[in-house]
Amino acid sequence: MFDYIRQNFLKSPEMSELPPAVQERIAKREWGNELLLRGIQLAIILMFCFIYTISPKTYPEGSFAPAPYVLGAYLTLSVIGLVWGTLREPPDWSGYVSILFDFGLLYGLMVSFHIQYEQPASFILKAPALLYVFIFIAIRALRFHPKFVIAAGFVAIAGWAVVMMYVIRIDPGDNMLTRSYVAYLTSNSILIGAEVDKLISILFVTAVLALAMNGTNNLLVTAITEQSAADEFSRFFDSSVARNIRSSDRRLTAGQGEKWPATILNVDIRGFTVLAERLDADSVMRALSAYQGRVISVVSEHHGIVDKFMGDGIMTAFGIGGASETYAADAMRTAEAILLDARLWAEEEPDIAAAGELRIGIGLASGMVNWGAVGRGDRLEMTVIGPAVNLSAKIEKHNKVLSSSCIADAGTWSLARMQGYEGLLEADLRKTEIDGMREPVQIAVLSLPERLPVPENETSRANPACNQTVQDVSPIS
Repeated sequence: MFDYIRQNFLKSPEMSELPPAVQERIAKREWGNELLLRGIQLAIILMFCFIYTISPKTYPEGSFAPAPYVLGAYLTLSVIGLVWGTLREPPDWSGYVSILFDFGLLYGLMVSFHIQYEQPASFILKAPALLYVFIFIAIRALRFHPKFVIAAGFVAIAGWAVVMMYVIRIDPGDNMLTRSYVAYLTSNSILIGAEVDKLISILFVTAVLALAMNGTNNLLVTAITEQSAADEFSRFFDSSVARNIRSSDRRLTAGQGEKWPATILNVDIRGFTVLAERLDADSVMRALSAYQGRVISVVSEHHGIVDKFMGDGIMTAFGIGGASETYAADAMRTAEAILLDARLWAEEEPDIAAAGELRIGIGLASGMVNWGAVGRGDRLEMTVIGPAVNLSAKIEKHNKVLSSSCIADAGTWSLARMQGYEGLLEADLRKTEIDGMREPVQIAVLSLPERLPVPENETSRANPACNQTVQDVSPIS
């Protein structure tokens, strides 16, 4: 039991040992909570002002009324604190100063009542405003640091002790002390035991909140640390895969798998090995990164999953997890979009332009695949396995033989058309021998037409009288 309390409530994380990214996230969270705290402070003082304004004024006419001045000072300081906290992250010392202002002004307001209403000082001890002490302690819990709760509790206890001493000593001739509980309740008499009970209550509330906040702070640090690790981890997976892993109700282990009908699309750069030998390492990696960024963007737009990077090759899957029922059509649209986008790489990507012309090859194949985790222990990888994976890779390589840019097996082309693909790609169906395949494969050699239709808005600008204007382009080879 004690070990549980020590580990979860007494032990505090060492912030300096945390990664800078985690420290930054925690700091942003605390800043946001500090703004919320200051907003609550402002709401409380506005409530004070509203209640005071609408309450009947029963104090003697012409007597000094300090309460409005105290409320005005409190309101001004609350607004300044909120504005300052919005403009910059407040340092810890400002939190302690805020605590001093809170309790100083609260107790000052309570003292002002006995002056304003010309009542004995013991009148202060009966004021219901003491309940706001617990609110001012509680809102410090928003900072998720026990030190602010402890500081608020200490100031509350010390302040109330000072108020008690003031009440008892303001009139040395009659300190109004009593031992009668009834007299205490029915008059302005002072019962020391009752005031001690209030101090004990403040002490216990502070202690419980401090323990709770220390445990919460531990959980916050752990959660943010794990979230940062998960975000970094997600960079190694396709975004949809990472979301599925994080939201899964079971722990990911090797050997788990699912079967899905899918289309596999492989993309590869022709002659990349020669290119890598010709350029320096930085240029190679920059060009590769730019190329991968363009392809990944297109794949994501069409509901695809990036399964893995293999040097300059990218293997993607469509239909995994039931993301789309038109997976073959989605894959075909992706292939078309990549081919069209590739014509802009040299113009829009300086790193690719510096590397020289990049020619790509695309291969598509469909079928039932196994999707799951492989590996061992703490080194796992999500991957797709099945005949369609192998066929897609082999078809992609066959582009070199045919000097083509995109090939799909005939079944994938037919399935894509059935699923609604009506894009620009044109198919040349043929049966051919493919390296690694025992039997000839029926394939569709896909290419863009030599003349692409100009988008309607460009057509109208080029020739308003003719909607059939076309744009000359060179075929990708």
